[in-house]
Amino acid sequence: MMHSSIIIGTGSRRNASAPSGANRINPSRIPNEFYPTPPEATRALLSVEKFEGSIWEPACGEGAIAKVLADTGHKVVATDLVEYGFGISGIDFLKELRPRAKHIVTNPPYGAGLADAFAEKALRFAAQTGGTVAMLLNLSSLSHRRRTEWWKEKPPARLYAIDDIVCWPSHRYGPAPEYFTKHRYVWAVWTPNHKGPSAFWWLSAAEFRGGQFSHNNNKKRRTS
Repeated sequence: MMHSSIIIGTGSRRNASAPSGANRINPSRIPNEFYPTPPEATRALLSVEKFEGSIWEPACGEGAIAKVLADTGHKVVATDLVEYGFGISGIDFLKELRPRAKHIVTNPPYGAGLADAFAEKALRFAAQTGGTVAMLLNLSSLSHRRRTEWWKEKPPARLYAIDDIVCWPSHRYGPAPEYFTKHRYVWAVWTPNHKGPSAFWWLSAAEFRGGQFSHNNNKKRRTS
C-alpha cells in the first residue's frame, strides 16, 4: 500500500535506474546504502516525540519510515536519490536548496561521510523552518574521535538508544549476516534553540512490534 492519500508527491517518479553517482559508497556495502528501518524503530520514536506539521523523509527507500509516519496521521514528503517505487526519486538531499517540510525524520546513508553531511544539511533546513530533526544513527557514531567536537558544538536535545533492531533488507538479500545483527542504533533528535547537554533515554523495540503503541508517551522520556 502506497499511502498516496497522505504522502505528498508520490505521483511523480523518475526513471527506474539509479541517477549518476547514486552508488557513491564503499562497494563492499549494499548498493546505495539501502538499509531499511524496521517499523518498530519509528514507532518507538513516535512514542516519545511529537511532530506538529509536515515531515520530510529524504532517504525514503521503499518507505519504511514514511509509511509508519503516514499511518500515524502525519503528512510526509518522501524523496530519495534512487528509484525504489516509493516517493519522489532522483532527489539528492545534499543538493536541495530549500526545505520541503517543517521537520526531517530519516535513517541517513552512512558510508563515505554521508551521515555527517545529511545531519549538517538537515540542521540548516531546520534552522529555517523551526522544525525538529530526528536521525537514526549507529550508536558508535556518538563516540567517534573525529566527531566529538561536532557533537559538543551541535548537541541533540535528546538521544534514544534503541535495542534489538536490524536495519537489513532481508526481502532482497536474505538474512542479515551475524556481524550486522550486532549493530546498535540511537535516535538523535535536534529541536530548535536547544542548548546544553543532551537528555538520554532507552527504547525497547520489542514493545513496538505488531503496530500497537501509545503515541507520544512522554512519561517514559528523560527530560532533565
